[in-house]
Amino acid sequence: MENNEELNVTESVEVAEEVKVEETVEAGEAVEAVSEERPSRRRGRGRKQKIETTEEKPQSEWTERVVQISRVTKVVKGGKKLSFRAIVIVGNQKGQVGIGCAKAAEVIIAIQKAIADGRKNVITVPIFKTTIPHPITGKSGAGAVMLRPASEGTGIIAGGAVRSVLELAGIENILSKSLGSKSPLNAANATIEALKALTPFNEVAKKRGLTMAELLN
Repeated sequence: MENNEELNVTESVEVAEEVKVEETVEAGEAVEAVSEERPSRRRGRGRKQKIETTEEKPQSEWTERVVQISRVTKVVKGGKKLSFRAIVIVGNQKGQVGIGCAKAAEVIIAIQKAIADGRKNVITVPIFKTTIPHPITGKSGAGAVMLRPASEGTGIIAGGAVRSVLELAGIENILSKSLGSKSPLNAANATIEALKALTPFNEVAKKRGLTMAELLN
């Protein structure tokens, strides 16, 4: 009897061990199946996010260039008020250019206000074969700028604010000389005044009663 009881105990232990082994195997297979499913879901989510973020924003044809940022103070009752002044040139390099000047307590806000002011004051420049039609001199305050047409390959012979205005206007060949005040604001305004006063050849031909070929000949 004792031997039979020992055999029954050992058999029950072996059966219990086999059941445990089977349970562990099934649990391991389930874990592997779940781990195989999870990466696929994550990859799918990543692809969707990439597709959504690859949208391109339309680029504007206008270009802004900051010429000067200066710190200015205004004397008020009780002390001085500090602010920043920004001068920005705005142009599309296709014959349109403008200059903006604005003040604000922060530099970024001053630049934004100057850009808005420059787009309000855009002028159209008559360009003849990558240069200007005729020589001209513009004045603003104590500053003056002389502009002369140039042949192909000359480039923009100018510096500072004058160069920025001419580049953003779309002029490729020109000669210039800054006279009088060296202030960037005066130089830029004098250049704008000179470009405003330019007269295209077709208007001159109409006034004289000639064709463009006769006038240019």
